[in-house]
Formats: sequence, C-alpha cells, structure tokens
Amino acid sequence: MKAITQDRFGSSGVLRFSDVDRPVPADDQVLVRVQAAALNARDWHVMRGDPYLARASAEVGLRVPAHRIRGTDFAGRVEAVGRAVTGLRAGDEVFGEAPGAFAEYVCAPAGHVAPKPAGLSFEEAAALPLAGNTALIGVRDVVRARAGRRLLINGASGGVGTFAVQIAKAYGAEVTAVCGARNVDLVRSLGADHVVDYSRDDFARAGQRHDAVLDLVGNRSLADLRRVLTPDGTLALSGGGVFTGGSFFGPIGLLVRGRLLSLFVRQRIVRFDAPPSRANLVTLAEFAESGKVRPVVDRTFPLAAAAEAMRYQEAAHARGKVIITV
Repeated sequence: MKAITQDRFGSSGVLRFSDVDRPVPADDQVLVRVQAAALNARDWHVMRGDPYLARASAEVGLRVPAHRIRGTDFAGRVEAVGRAVTGLRAGDEVFGEAPGAFAEYVCAPAGHVAPKPAGLSFEEAAALPLAGNTALIGVRDVVRARAGRRLLINGASGGVGTFAVQIAKAYGAEVTAVCGARNVDLVRSLGADHVVDYSRDDFARAGQRHDAVLDLVGNRSLADLRRVLTPDGTLALSGGGVFTGGSFFGPIGLLVRGRLLSLFVRQRIVRFDAPPSRANLVTLAEFAESGKVRPVVDRTFPLAAAAEAMRYQEAAHARGKVIITV
C-alpha cells in the first residue's frame, strides 16, 4: 500500500510517499481503508521531533520517529476486524484515531473508532478525532462550560479552536474568541459572542474578566492569561500549537510553570491531555448530526502531497483543518 513515511526527524522534506506492507489487525483492532486523514499540530511536532524534550516520550521517539508512518486522524470504511471486536464489521463507515493514518490502510484499536457521523463527508469526519476530542475535554471537563459562564478561547480559528467555540456554545457558555483579522468573520459565524482581533487589540489589556480561559496557542505569559480571569477562574493549558522550531522545552515550559504556580494561587491552572476515546467520538458525532458542530476544512491535499500539506499548515496558519484525501 501507499503511505507517508518518515525515517528521521526534520522538516517536511523528510516525508516520503512510499510503498509499505498493508497492516494486519490484532484481535482487538479494526483494519480501515482510509478515505481521508487530517493534519494536526502534533504531526508537525512529531515530524520535527520538536521540542527536543518530547523525544523522551514513546509517542515521539528518541533518535528516530517512534512510528514510521505519519498521521493519526482518519475516516474510512472497515476492511476487516479482529477476533475480539464486536459492534463493527466490514463495510462500516467509521472515523477514529491511531498512528499511521497517512496511508491507504490503518489498524486502530476498536475502542478508538466510532461510526462516522451521518451527513458528514469522509473529509469532514476525519477532521474530528484529535482536535474535536481536545476541544470537548477542554470545554466540557476542564473549564466546565455552561450557561452563565464566560469563556475566552485563545486560538479560536485553529483546528481545536473552531471546535471549542462551537462546543462551548452548545453548552451555553458566553464565548470570547481570539484570532487573527482574516478569521474574525469565521469565528463569529461559529457562534462566538465576542471576537478579539489580536492584530489590533490585546485581550490581556482589555480589562475584561472571564470565568475560564482555554489557551490553545501557548504564546502568552501566565501573567497575561491570569490577568483576564476572575479571582477563582480556571486556566486550561492544552500544550499549544505554535510552529516555533528548534526549542528544547517548547510549550512544555509553560505547562510546567503553570503546574507549579497552581500550588500557590487561588485560580485553577490545569494542563490537560486528550487520550483517544470512543465515547467522546460518539458525543462529537451526536453534536455533528444535530448541527451543533460542523468541521471547518481549510484545504485538502492528495496523499502524495502530504509534505506540501504540512508546509501549508506550517506557513499559512490554517483556519480549521487541513485534510489529506486518500
């Protein structure tokens, strides 16, 4: 099968359009024929092995990439199922998350896969897993969005941000979205109550206080982020998606400082992860089918042009998601 492979860390030039063996599902896995896959900021960081400290993790790899085939988010049709898998069968349209998604086939744990939302294309469904799951956990579980709560989202026009705005509105929160000038109309169309164009205004100096801040960028200091919080507000740090290479700590430094500071201040400072979850995929599908959430797809690229897609995401600050069609 064809796949996008990587044998060393570096820029998009290390990505290769290669022939590799088709994977065989384990007992608890499904084999999916991929129709579309989505890029995430994580793919960029793993491709470069940046920040360097992250190479100590099993997900990235110390000297070479831990997973040779790039990508995690996919949508497609089930080709085969392992012996222990129930509830899925060949021919089912699904979406999910697993390493090796930039390929014609991917094996994924059955617990990381769910039926594709009715009414969404494969490209739209592929946009959901990681970004949608991150937004859902951040909005629902960490900042606990609900009616009457004021939430500021820094990085509202990105892959996670566009979902976070919509999910927060679905839970009834009052949303202030921070984005660049060219994306003001987009985030307003997603339901944001207030939009801050960071090229003109500094949200940290506006004098407004919010019950929670969801920081998806990692480009502001803890002092700036805390300044816009109520005295007992919540600051949620996701790790950031800023494309600044060559660093040792990267956004990890901000996360560590936030963790330490949380021990001494009244405000709640939380660093959160978004592990794959079938239950959360089902929730996202329900939001999509009800019309409360719609994926924002910036551009699509064919599988062979994955390196070009990565360069585009890095250079153009893509709004919403960049999708690879297989």
